[in-house]
Amino acid sequence: MDILALVPQFGGLIWTLLAFVIALSVIVAIHEYGHYIVGRWTGIKADVFSLGFGPVLFAREDRRGTRWQVAALPFGGYVKFAGDADAASGKDEVAMAALAEDPEKLRHTMHGAPLWARALTVAAGPAFNFALSILVFFAIAMSSGVTSDPLTVGKLRPLPQAVEGLQDGDQILGIEGTALPDAESGVGYGAFFDALPVAPVLEYDVQRDGGMLQVPGPYLLPPLVAQVIPQSAAYEAGLKQGDVITAIDGEPVFAFDQLKSAVEASGGAALALQVWRQGELLDFQMTPKSTDEPQADGSFANNLRIGIAGGMAFEPATETPGIGAALRGGVANTWRIIDGSLAGLKQMIIGNISTCNLSGPVGIAQTSGAMASQGAQSFIYFIAVLSTAVGLLNLFPIPALDGGHLVFYAYEAIAGKPPSDGALKVLMSIGIALVLTLMIFALGNDLFCP
Repeated sequence: MDILALVPQFGGLIWTLLAFVIALSVIVAIHEYGHYIVGRWTGIKADVFSLGFGPVLFAREDRRGTRWQVAALPFGGYVKFAGDADAASGKDEVAMAALAEDPEKLRHTMHGAPLWARALTVAAGPAFNFALSILVFFAIAMSSGVTSDPLTVGKLRPLPQAVEGLQDGDQILGIEGTALPDAESGVGYGAFFDALPVAPVLEYDVQRDGGMLQVPGPYLLPPLVAQVIPQSAAYEAGLKQGDVITAIDGEPVFAFDQLKSAVEASGGAALALQVWRQGELLDFQMTPKSTDEPQADGSFANNLRIGIAGGMAFEPATETPGIGAALRGGVANTWRIIDGSLAGLKQMIIGNISTCNLSGPVGIAQTSGAMASQGAQSFIYFIAVLSTAVGLLNLFPIPALDGGHLVFYAYEAIAGKPPSDGALKVLMSIGIALVLTLMIFALGNDLFCP
C-alpha cells in the first residue's frame, strides 16, 4: 500500500472533523449560554457550564461560583444548575432535601425556582439558537447586499464562449423584447425565465450611461456551477464553483434547463459531462441521485439531480438593504428552515419521502467539511442552518430535551403541581432511550443510505 496516497484522504478527514467540531461548538455554546444567562437573570444559580463531555481539559470558577470548563469530547455541552443531579437537569433529591429548610437558597435552584423562571430558562436555549440564525442571516445580507433593482450587471462571469455586448454596470430592462418583472416578484421572475428563448445569444435591452441600447449577451442562465451541494454526485465527482458544463454525453448545452432536462431524462444512468474550468476542458462521469425536493404547497417531489445550483451569466450588482429589511429577511430565512424541516419530518413519518433524508453525525460532519471548503460565508451560513435545526430539535416534546421539560412545566401550570419524582424518572429514562434510538437510526442512515 502506498502510504503517501492516504495523506490527502487523512487531510480531508482532519478538515471535516475540524469544521464539524467548530460548527457544533459554536451552536452548543450559544444554546447553553442561553440557558445560563436567562437562568442567572431569573435568579437560578449555575454550578457548571461545560463545553463538551468527559475528562475536563480546562476549568475556572468565576466570582458567582459557576465552574466554566472545556471537556475532552466536543460533541455537546450542558449547564448544571443548583439542585440538578446531572446534565439532563434531573433532580438531586439529597441536595434539595438539605435546602428544604432554607427558602432563600431553595429559590436559587432549578427545582425550587418559580415556574416562570424555570420555563424561561429552559426555553432560552432554543431561542438563542434561533437568534443566532437570524443574526447570521442578517449579517450576511448586510455585508453581501441584495440584488439591485433594476437588475444590473455587476461583473461579467468568464464563460467558454464570450459574447461581446453586455458590459459591467448595464441595467437590464428586458430580454428579447420582454420587460423584466419587479425584483420582488418571485412568480413573475419564474414565468419570465420560463418564457426566454433557448438560444446561445439573446438580445438585451439595457440602459447604459443614460441611454437605451440593444446589445447581444449570453443566455441568461447558463449551465454554470454557482454552488456544489455537499454529498451530491457533483461534489463526489469534484465539480467546483465557477465550472461551466459544455456538453452532456457528447451533446452541447448552453442553458441550465438543458442540463436539468438531461439529468431528469437519464433514468439514473451515469452521465459523461464535459466541463470548462478556467479555459481548460475537463471530463467528468457522474450518476444522478434521487432527491426529495420541497414544493411550494408543503409537499415533496422526487427528482434526479447531480447536486449543483446555477446562477446568471453575470454577477448581479448588489446594494445594502435597510436594517429592517435585512432583519425581516433573517427571520424569514429562519422560519423557512423550521417550516421545511417540519414538513420533511411529516412526509417521512407518513412514508411519502425516504427516511434517508435524516442525517446523523457523520452526514453532518461531511456537510460541515464540504461547506467550509466552499468558503467562510458558506460555512457560516451552514452554522446558521444547523443552529435552527438544533433549536427546533430541542423543542420536540421528548423528556430529556428542552421541549420535554416545557411539557412538564405546562402540566404543572395546569395541575397546580409538578409530576411526581417517580414519574419524572421513568419519563426521563424513556426520553433518553428515544434520543439514543434516534441517534442510532440517523447514524445508520449515514452509513447505509445511498
